Amino acid sequence: MSIKVGVLGAGFIGRIHALILKRDPRVELVGIADVAPAAAARLAAEVETRPADGLPALMDAGAQAVFVCTPNVRHVEPVVTALDAGLHVFSEKPMATSLDGARTIRDAAGRAKGVYQIGFNRRFSNTYRFAKQRIEEGRIVPCMAQMKHNRGELQQPVWTGDRSVTGGYLYETPVHLFDMGRFLFGEVAEVTGSARQSAYNELDGFAMLFTFRSGLVASVTSVAHTSWLFPYERVEIYGVHSTIVTEELERAWFSPGVRDQVEAVDCFHMPFDQKWGYIEQDRLFIDAALGERTPAVTAEDGYRATELVEAVYRAVRGGGVVRLPLDG
Repeated sequence: MSIKVGVLGAGFIGRIHALILKRDPRVELVGIADVAPAAAARLAAEVETRPADGLPALMDAGAQAVFVCTPNVRHVEPVVTALDAGLHVFSEKPMATSLDGARTIRDAAGRAKGVYQIGFNRRFSNTYRFAKQRIEEGRIVPCMAQMKHNRGELQQPVWTGDRSVTGGYLYETPVHLFDMGRFLFGEVAEVTGSARQSAYNELDGFAMLFTFRSGLVASVTSVAHTSWLFPYERVEIYGVHSTIVTEELERAWFSPGVRDQVEAVDCFHMPFDQKWGYIEQDRLFIDAALGERTPAVTAEDGYRATELVEAVYRAVRGGGVVRLPLDG
């Protein structure tokens, strides 16, 4: 079986997906679209397909599935349009930059004939799968955690510091960490936190406390102006006399006991698109589009991550405890 796929958005992440799809023998790339025609033409030539003038042109070219790789604030319209037209949709994170937008997509996915998958690639990295496996096997029962996901700057590319494009810093970077919290520990029950503005024209430093329904408590931090000092992403998970530590998507360790041998995984030499989970993520989406499985990351996952972002913004702006779910 094969499927015709179009890519909407020819920037960095659109290129990553297009190159992966080009190598999948089940995929026929029918076009690359972008608001910048030169960018679409460049990427189309690289992956040996045609440039297209927007989503309608991809659909006219016969696309049965589309990868939506547009800026954060421009996800809702193309995703809903494609789903309502019967296409399968892979959308880059975030699902949307408002709870109303996320709800609109979730509703569209619920009535759609095609499948919808959201792009939380870290779920498919070896480091976080290493952690998830040990939790699922019961080798560690998490009690507390520390999670951080920083950025070195919001200057390159320049749009990362433009709230009108990103929807806000939490939507651009920390949303990955929020999804990872749900992936590892389940649903969040309460959020508290503080934030400040230091370097950019928005809140750019966050210190948060997530209390999960399981009772686990996690401190969560994210700062947008740290420099790129390794590791800018780190998770520490604490059980009873046991610990898991991840450092970015490079390596992870598991200490199962006070004097037990430490287990480790090292992904330093892996190719980027494999290390970061993009290859596996895209393969699973194509599997789902071909009817071989359900989507690996669902519309509900996308909605709950958006809800967490909104809960944090409410907590740091209004003070006090914000309880989830926000919709009742």
